[in-house]
Amino acid sequence: MPLYLSKFSYTPETWARMISNPEDRGKAAQAYIESVGGKLHGFWYAFGSHDGYNLWEAPDNVSMAAVALAITGGGALSSLETTVLLTVDETLDALRMAAEVGYRAPGT
Repeated sequence: MPLYLSKFSYTPETWARMISNPEDRGKAAQAYIESVGGKLHGFWYAFGSHDGYNLWEAPDNVSMAAVALAITGGGALSSLETTVLLTVDETLDALRMAAEVGYRAPGT
């Protein structure tokens, strides 16, 4: 199954609610991805440009998109970015395919 890395940030209102009522949101994230047949591999908080990171596994892009849409539609996040991760073997396959594409730079 494909792996996905998500970077997220909470709204100030969400942080205020969590200060008043701390909860492990990793358990919620796990339930969301499992509802589409996936798996949560990690849930981390951070400080910097994003509040946290998730490493997910999902059956396909549509399943991961459904989870991302449900989460962002809930209004607790100010941002969510999800990146599809490729294995080394998938990247090697892509490199081999790229050689067959026949790309030509503009103006050449």
